[in-house]
Amino acid sequence: MTKKMIEKTVILDADAMRRAITRVAHEILEKNKGIADVVLVGIRTRGVPLAECLAAEIAKIEGTKVPVGILDITLYRDDLSTLSYQPIVHQTQIPVDISGKTVVLVDDVLFTGRTVRSALGAIMDIGRPISIQLAVLIDRGHRELPIRADYVGKNVPTASREIVSVQLASVDGADQVVIKEFVE
Repeated sequence: MTKKMIEKTVILDADAMRRAITRVAHEILEKNKGIADVVLVGIRTRGVPLAECLAAEIAKIEGTKVPVGILDITLYRDDLSTLSYQPIVHQTQIPVDISGKTVVLVDDVLFTGRTVRSALGAIMDIGRPISIQLAVLIDRGHRELPIRADYVGKNVPTASREIVSVQLASVDGADQVVIKEFVE
């Protein structure tokens, strides 16, 4: 018997996503009293375009660009041996020295906390930031590690069997967040 994934409900449409990103950008600016010494670092894959969206929104508000980096956590994952014998490692690109800076890690969905744990290890191997903050579009709960986001677009209680899918126009052709579920 094969399982099929179905889309259950749209929890954020394009307008709601835009509003959440705008709000998170304002919160980042407020907490850090501007963007001096702030670097946004997107966790591959969907954290990268979200970091770019946040940077664009911050530039609109402040009139200044914030540096945006790309972080690949493949080799830091605790489930690496179960993924593949030959994992595909992408390049990490951070345009500035992060030592002494505030790094805002950006990801699409916060679930168990394991991705963030991997990202923290990767960041600390790159430099010594003064602080690390976490911004996510969706916090769906079910944490396995003591990790919480500093900035959340939307909290969405989910069942563990559900999948939260963040779809971005730059990657998927549409901006929306949907809950999906496997059915038989």
